[in-house]
Amino acid sequence: MAFSDLTSRTVRLYDNWIKDAVMMMTFQTQSDLFARRQKICCHSESLALHKVPEFGTCFGRIQDPRVEDWLLMSSPLPQTIILGFYIYFVTSLGPKLMENRKPFELKKMMITYNFFLVLFSVYMFYEFIMSGWGTGYSFRCDVVDYSQSPTALRMLRTCWLYYFSKFIELLDTIFFILRKKNSQVTFLHVFHHTIMPWTWWFGVKFAAGGLGTFHALVNTAVHVVMYSYYGLCALGPDYQKYLWWKKYLTSLQLIQFVLITIHIGQFFFMEDCKYQFPVFLYIIMSYGCIFLLLFLHFWYRAYTKGQRLPKTVKHGICKNKDH
Repeated sequence: MAFSDLTSRTVRLYDNWIKDAVMMMTFQTQSDLFARRQKICCHSESLALHKVPEFGTCFGRIQDPRVEDWLLMSSPLPQTIILGFYIYFVTSLGPKLMENRKPFELKKMMITYNFFLVLFSVYMFYEFIMSGWGTGYSFRCDVVDYSQSPTALRMLRTCWLYYFSKFIELLDTIFFILRKKNSQVTFLHVFHHTIMPWTWWFGVKFAAGGLGTFHALVNTAVHVVMYSYYGLCALGPDYQKYLWWKKYLTSLQLIQFVLITIHIGQFFFMEDCKYQFPVFLYIIMSYGCIFLLLFLHFWYRAYTKGQRLPKTVKHGICKNKDH
């Protein structure tokens, strides 16, 4: 009986696959064609995931063709190499190279870098608002728009900019190494700076838009505040009086991850949400929970137990930079 059910189910899946293949030929727009390819892969997925060549073909068919020729988007290999070297440099090579050298004086560079990221974060936040979150998204089941409409393309560009900004932010850690502040290169810091760009490649490649981008919207807003703080720190001791709000930064991070977790958590209680790539929501949910726990631990260690980190070091450059 079990064999009969399996055979019947296989026939139905194959029949659906054939029907969808025929129907796909009737769709003319790129967005409709892409949507049909996704559906076909979903139909065949349960039957063919164990067949690597077939799964690879399906994997290729559901990539967003709009980003095929964009920088770093042709394959995850280039970013994997970059991030692999980043980890090697900040945990091994960099400290060894700086071991017998004096720390670099980077005050002017740090000021420029931090305030540049403030402006860049403001711009990305504005673009996320104008491409969906302030112009039509419901903050519930918002699906990805794969069309060539101006709004959809604007969201796509914003997602890529956000992804690329994560490579710029790798300089956070490089500056620590060059200034011989190796104690600030924590697991939390390196993990965050590595996992964000690596996972976001898949986000841009497959699902640039919709409810999966809410955490990016929130993160850009948080980074406006955080890099403003770091920029003021870099200006020197004369600006210490403007940094009374330092103690609220970790609270801001906690609020960020709570908002992300709550927003994504809605999906698991929706009966008919047609978001195209639910796997990304599981990843974002896991990410939010993991970092919520890590920052709670940081909060407990740094404040509840009284192990507060020093506010500044020489030239007023802040030591604490976990974000």
